[in-house]
Amino acid sequence: MNTDTEIFDAAAFTQQTLTSTASLAAVLDHTLLRPDASRAQVLQICHEAAEHRFACAMVNPTWVATAHEALAGTGIHVGVVIGFPLGATLSGSKRDETVRVLKHGAHDVDMVLNIGLLKSGTKEDYEAVKQDIRGVVELAHASGAIVKVILETCLLTFEEKLRASELALAAGADFIKTSTGFSTGGATADDIMLMRGVAGTRAGVKASGGIRNLADARLMLESGATRIGASASVRILAELAGHTPTTPAPTGY
Repeated sequence: MNTDTEIFDAAAFTQQTLTSTASLAAVLDHTLLRPDASRAQVLQICHEAAEHRFACAMVNPTWVATAHEALAGTGIHVGVVIGFPLGATLSGSKRDETVRVLKHGAHDVDMVLNIGLLKSGTKEDYEAVKQDIRGVVELAHASGAIVKVILETCLLTFEEKLRASELALAAGADFIKTSTGFSTGGATADDIMLMRGVAGTRAGVKASGGIRNLADARLMLESGATRIGASASVRILAELAGHTPTTPAPTGY
């Protein structure tokens, strides 16, 4: 657990964030990462991101240029995933992918750490995990972009979650993030609290995977999240505004 920085006040952050739909929208990454997502669907989430002023529109690498063009002039960032969803690609491949998406306009880079190396558990493995992250972080920061490191907490033990959080922060991550939404589980309050305990006020914590309504979002914020990834972002805002959504929450991410 982090003892070197101030304790993050999750209650105050939650209260401030839930005062309006605008303040809640500002911490939501509007997400479409399904492998079958079409150009029309990508353009739709970009339209929604601009309309509601979400933090970013999060897409797969192939759609970054499309999203960047669609969001030009809106002030809304394009988010992208790297090494997704397994984290098992070579570090050089992650760096190359990062260079390409930055060139096409990405600002939020959500990368999956190398889960297998982390779980292998030697000093050399941990160093390799850190360098894998650092390679992406250095490229992103040089371009004015930010990096969120996905831990895939559902696959990790308590000790591995601590270690992964510490390695990501040591490598310069701007956020640590729970999940891809494509494995055996998504964000939990316990994992967010653990990650916030490590991060303190040094970095953001992003909850992702299975956040389908306002109650889910509130729980993540109360547990210490400062960013939420969801495909149900529009529905979540509608609930805060007092509207009853007429369509089911998306089942993806």
